[in-house]
Amino acid sequence: MSSDSVASYFSAMAKCDEGYLCEVCGLDVAEIVESDLYLRYVIGELDPEVLHTSPERHIRCNPTIAQFIVDPEFGAPVVVEGAFDKRLLDPAYVRERETLVTRGWRRLREVLNTEAAIINYPLPEVREAIQRKAGY
Repeated sequence: MSSDSVASYFSAMAKCDEGYLCEVCGLDVAEIVESDLYLRYVIGELDPEVLHTSPERHIRCNPTIAQFIVDPEFGAPVVVEGAFDKRLLDPAYVRERETLVTRGWRRLREVLNTEAAIINYPLPEVREAIQRKAGY
């Protein structure tokens, strides 16, 4: 798929008024800052080619990723019990993950009220990786 067709496709998709339902709770994921799908896209964990076919969840409905958002604007920290509890993980990994996921969530807040093309949503290093992969 060419970069022009990808941009055109995502631009049209982003204008959809219906939104997406959370596969966990069944409620509408009303804003991009609540979207686990877009958060994973912005931080490079979701290929843009499958963005439109991947299930949606609220960020808080995916606590294994939500626990890594460290920002007062996000609200109460998410705590995970069990094997994926960040308190049980390697501290260096946790710091890296908190930095990445928090930056991604802040990026969603930045693009919330902009006219930015969806291909420009990801963090800079993720955009560069997508461009390298696409060959441009």
